[in-house]
Amino acid sequence: MDSSSQCDENSSSETDLDRSSTAIDSTDFSRTISDVSSFSERSEDHSGPYESHSHLRGLWPPPRRPSPGLNRLSMKQHSSDVFHKRSPAEDELELVKEKFSKLLLGEDMSGSGKGVCTAVAISNSITNLYATVFGTRHKLEPLPLEKKAMWRREMDCLLSVCDYIVEFYPSSQTLPDGTTVEVMATRPRSDIYINLPALEKLDAMLIDILDSFHKPEFWYIDDGKKSFSSGSSSFRRLSHRNEEKWWLPVPCVPPDTGISENGRKNLQQKRDCANQIHKAAVAINSGVLSEMEIPDSFLAGLAKSGKISLGESLYRAISTPERFSPDQLLDQLNMSEEHDALELADHVEAAMYVWRRKASTHHSKSSWKMVKELVSDEDKNVMLASRAESLLLSIKQRFPSLSQTTLDTSKIQYNKDVGQAILESYSRVLESLAFNMVSWIDDVLFADKSARKS
Repeated sequence: MDSSSQCDENSSSETDLDRSSTAIDSTDFSRTISDVSSFSERSEDHSGPYESHSHLRGLWPPPRRPSPGLNRLSMKQHSSDVFHKRSPAEDELELVKEKFSKLLLGEDMSGSGKGVCTAVAISNSITNLYATVFGTRHKLEPLPLEKKAMWRREMDCLLSVCDYIVEFYPSSQTLPDGTTVEVMATRPRSDIYINLPALEKLDAMLIDILDSFHKPEFWYIDDGKKSFSSGSSSFRRLSHRNEEKWWLPVPCVPPDTGISENGRKNLQQKRDCANQIHKAAVAINSGVLSEMEIPDSFLAGLAKSGKISLGESLYRAISTPERFSPDQLLDQLNMSEEHDALELADHVEAAMYVWRRKASTHHSKSSWKMVKELVSDEDKNVMLASRAESLLLSIKQRFPSLSQTTLDTSKIQYNKDVGQAILESYSRVLESLAFNMVSWIDDVLFADKSARKS
């Protein structure tokens, strides 16, 4: 082979290499600055996508492009860059991606698989969303548009999971030849089908009540500011039911006359509506919690007897053969603090499950005398469990804002049913919002009553 042919082959190979390099460079240079990973920045001793063609000609294989994961990471790191401005739709999509990723990771950002289960992650997401939107709201006023949009958007995303929670049921299907066959069809799970539309309706009603206060006859002042009549401390005592909650804004009404008759009637109607919403949310929440499985850790920590859980005096009051009155017992205990009520509720609930477990335990005994003793003990345990349940219900009715008991907290923590987690957390936050709204309306009515008396 002569020298001229060798030169032709060399030039041909260089031309092919130039074409490959040019194709690679055109692909790399098509990205914007914000698309390039921060891990691939240009340097003196590292070849990157922005180096000249002369550098790339002598390299084979060509430098690898940054991975898509690094590109996405870089986009978030450079989101504030003037060269990269996202539209509102892109921002919303990024938010959905972030929420979806956190749910999949179970709130474990390390990705090591040590996060919580999906049910707990969704429950926490709904709780945190409520705290973000309503946590700083202490007044009867319309919800800001951005907060309302955030609540609707993210709740729709979280509740969309329920669209795919179904149950199977037998159904019939007619084939083209007229033959009827039995098939298994799907429908929404019964608890979700019944409770979720009700919760969404309660949610919309609460938002509507807040939106109705766009032009109220009352206003608020922050703590420490002077009122129209006297110092803030004395005015607070006259215009606020809960003087110890100093951080809450103080409702103000026109002096001497107070709120108009129609305004007062309208406030009372909204209070009754919010109170009914609160009762409905409590009923749904209690029903969902009762259907959740009791964690083994809670059962393992129960005392050996209900007497140990309650104490001597309280056990004697419950086990007395006379007619039992839970309200009368609570009057005798004279509890005023919610902390004491929650502690009593924990003890009563633990004793109730101790007696239920004993009543459901079966023993094999041969003699008739031992069988009669067993039946007598079971009847007593059933009676004690029933009385403990009625006492627990009275405690929750007397203290409507009572925190969750130890059993309720354990159920939520160890629950793995996604549908139950959504219904429980959704009803719980609506219950809290409705209770707060009733309390805020009561504050305004109290201020109105105080102004008319003065």
